[in-house]
Amino acid sequence: MSRDSNIAKFIKPKPIQEIAQHIGLSKNDIELYGPYKAKIHHGVLERLSNRENGNLILVSAITPTPAGEGKTTVAIGLTLGFNKLHYKSIVTLREPSLGPLFGMKGGATGGGRAQVLPMEDINLHFTGDIHAISSAHNLISAVIDNHIFRRKEPQLDPRRILWNRIVDMNDRSLRNIIIGLGGRKQGFPRETCFHISASSEIMAILCFSETLKELKKRISRILLGFTYHGEPVYLKDLNIAGAATALLKDAIRPNLVQTTEATPAFVHGGPFANIAQGTCSVQSMELALNLSDYVITEAGFGFDLGAEKFFDIVARKSDLNPKTVVLVATVRALKMHGGKKLSLISEPDPQSVEKGLSNLEKHLENIHKFQVPAIVAINKFRTDTKEEIAIIEQFAKQKTVPCAIAEEYDKGGEGTIELARIVSDIANHSNTFQPLYKLDRSIKEKIETVCREIYGSKAVDFTKTAIQDLKIIKK
Repeated sequence: MSRDSNIAKFIKPKPIQEIAQHIGLSKNDIELYGPYKAKIHHGVLERLSNRENGNLILVSAITPTPAGEGKTTVAIGLTLGFNKLHYKSIVTLREPSLGPLFGMKGGATGGGRAQVLPMEDINLHFTGDIHAISSAHNLISAVIDNHIFRRKEPQLDPRRILWNRIVDMNDRSLRNIIIGLGGRKQGFPRETCFHISASSEIMAILCFSETLKELKKRISRILLGFTYHGEPVYLKDLNIAGAATALLKDAIRPNLVQTTEATPAFVHGGPFANIAQGTCSVQSMELALNLSDYVITEAGFGFDLGAEKFFDIVARKSDLNPKTVVLVATVRALKMHGGKKLSLISEPDPQSVEKGLSNLEKHLENIHKFQVPAIVAINKFRTDTKEEIAIIEQFAKQKTVPCAIAEEYDKGGEGTIELARIVSDIANHSNTFQPLYKLDRSIKEKIETVCREIYGSKAVDFTKTAIQDLKIIKK
């Protein structure tokens, strides 16, 4: 059994009603899913919308190693630090999915003394949100094939179906399949595939939607494929938006759990940053902002991917403007960027750390392009040496960027008090947040802007397929 599991099993969580009461939610605002989990009822966000918002803090990271640099753990640790300073703070996170859980990445509930509980429940089936998303997605898949079989209008071209099937598991044998075999009554044979459930477009849509009405409206606009004449076919054309939405009536409601120090946490939604927005539901963040002084959230992958999407997409669609960015850096990641072999990054190597600082520098440069202040959080590992940590601290000092060591894994909230103090001081000052591009620019111009400003490219070459896809998107 891992150390994380041992710690999670040793801690006795408080009844979730007590956690809810602590942030001003009554028993009528929540629906219990066992003693330690609850869903927030419809209408609570609207009722609380007139309250003054707290401060939103975005946790991101430098370019990570394959195992990740601990954004989730630092985010949980930071909310623990704020609560140690007697502030009301809520962490909002994405839900884990089974594919990464049983793969190399593992769970997504933090680690050590900075976890969300009940850890096993959250990492496994939780409150059934991903199951509901899978059901809604695969309902659409089934209706598409029935629509083709019955030769209904509009007549979908089986060769131009954009909608696949999903399963909450990494199953290599289902990545490319042929369906509809077995004779005329079994459907129309065609190629399709299964993707992981969290990659569903429905997941991304649910995390942007605040009400069932909005959810249905967004779902109805999903592009499913094209007719034989090249005309687009949307989900609304199949008259199943209502049925799909009904399957999601509970999944759209945020989930309330708690941390290892009995502070509140919303864990809701789980879109990936490489194909979607890469952050938890807008609804859970807005609800947390209405209930606390500081809301800590995270965006997937490094700043260049998840956080860029947060600023350019999520913040614009929902008016969620972070007061500051906590950029997680680790000694081991900097060693990797400095040329150290991945298998050897636990060994002391100050020179590789020094060489890897260019990666940290580029991410700080990217943050400043959004005109938001940055704070470097050194997520400390037991293999880090004082000399290696001092190199990062000295670099941050030269760049006049605040820096603090985060020791939440071993010390919980006690290990992030200094980081919380620095974040609080900066967050209380207004910033001049500015997205990277204007919405009236063409899609091609937006891509070029992101590639040039964030990744440092001089130009972007578009393949013939990409150009064709851009024409379809524009249409």
